[in-house]
Amino acid sequence: MYAGRTPFTHPDRAAFIMATSGEVVTYAEFERRTNRLAHLLRGEGLQRLGHYAIFMENNSRYLECSGAGERAGLYYTCINSYLGADELAYVVGNSESQVLVTSLARLPVAREALAQCPRVKRCLVVDGGDAAAALNDPRIVDFAQATARWPDTPIADEWLGTPMLYSSGTTGRPKGVLRPLPEQPPSQPLPLFDFLNKLWQCEEGMRYLSPAPLYHSAPQANVALAIRNGGTVVIMEHFDPEQYLALVQQHRITHSQLVPTMFNRMLKLPAAVRGRHDLSSLRMAVHAAAPCPVPVKEQMIDWWGPIIHEYYGATEAMGFTACDTAEWLAHRGTVGKVLMGDLHVLGEDGGPAPRGQPGELWFKTANPFEYFNDPERTALTRSADGTMTTVGDVGYVDADGFLYLTDRSTFMIISGGVNIYPQECENLLVTHPQVADAAVFGVPNDDLGEEVKAVVQPMPGVIADEAFAEKLIAFCRGHLAHMKCPRSVDFTEQLPRLPTGKLYKKPLRERYWQGRGASRIV
Repeated sequence: MYAGRTPFTHPDRAAFIMATSGEVVTYAEFERRTNRLAHLLRGEGLQRLGHYAIFMENNSRYLECSGAGERAGLYYTCINSYLGADELAYVVGNSESQVLVTSLARLPVAREALAQCPRVKRCLVVDGGDAAAALNDPRIVDFAQATARWPDTPIADEWLGTPMLYSSGTTGRPKGVLRPLPEQPPSQPLPLFDFLNKLWQCEEGMRYLSPAPLYHSAPQANVALAIRNGGTVVIMEHFDPEQYLALVQQHRITHSQLVPTMFNRMLKLPAAVRGRHDLSSLRMAVHAAAPCPVPVKEQMIDWWGPIIHEYYGATEAMGFTACDTAEWLAHRGTVGKVLMGDLHVLGEDGGPAPRGQPGELWFKTANPFEYFNDPERTALTRSADGTMTTVGDVGYVDADGFLYLTDRSTFMIISGGVNIYPQECENLLVTHPQVADAAVFGVPNDDLGEEVKAVVQPMPGVIADEAFAEKLIAFCRGHLAHMKCPRSVDFTEQLPRLPTGKLYKKPLRERYWQGRGASRIV
């Protein structure tokens, strides 16, 4: 994150505060930290357009690890901190990272992955101390000791850098999203960030609460904008619904971005707990990452007022839609109108789908990108004439030009020749007061090809038996056409939902396809 002039105009202002530990890092200290790391990266041979990676949980060193890249003209890849060693090694290797930054908590996984990453010259371990030295691996060193040897003034050749983030891999191997990086100083952000700065009404001195993992694209963008505006960011080490509400009151938070699962978890707090905290400072609450069930959003608007804004845009950022509270209330369920890119909804024949009918979403992209070192998968996202791109989302546009998401094309269920998109049923199930989370997908059926299956995470204390399963099926049939409803319900203690809010459905679904041939999700 690049702090601009704030370290010099307001050196003692808090750049960020860690929510649980209370650690405060001022803008002056943040400037010194990012400079030292930028010098170290140059010392390791990383010149403009070079690559390095960050693999750790939310902590007080994360932002400087991003900020150093932004002022050194580098691509930095923030990696899902929950990956295993083989998954981590794939991303580090595929991104051609020469330096890996990790934490003491993630060091065992990182060390195992490094055995498969000969390109990595140095592994910096936050809070590593003696533990890093004891490994007797010259590549693995303590972060603080390694950076302390470098100057805290800017490097001589500052250039704008940017994240090269990877898709979550929920439908296959993750892919690095590479954007062209012009030769310009770090004080000049990419046009996409100017667009987001205006859309999300960022302002000087804003107070932003970040409840999500910093490795994800949306928190990355929001935190970066807050820092560029001289704001103070409060970083939650992990999301807790009651702590979130307390932090809004404690720090007089003005801006925040969440995902629908966070809304759902806050709404299921006891009414006395929800009413305990003063949220009047909040002026902008943005949400995205997954479709929000209509009843959930209606309850949030009733609770928080007309401050809730929604947007839709993939990590690839080839297009962007958004709506404010008033627009959403007039078009309930929408993810907004197109504000960036040129949207086309195409049917199975590749031609335009009729207005109001679902089809795959394609954009004449406003922000060019390619998948790093993967021309074949880049080509799969392009139309035959090369003018449009897609990431496989399905939706439709209403008569007023508002977009509604239906699902991912990879999760479509084909039952008896009928296309069924499970998102609608998932959205309904999570509104049930005894359901904490739900996944809906297709499983084998000898007669129909596939049938609709639900896997439900019950609320604490709920007896997950056949009677409850029948109750949930009846609940769905009371609101949806029977063909969209589950024929059976299984239960689990915890669904594999990523901290970013995205449901990791692929491995869950494939358990039911073992021995039945390949599933359609690749």
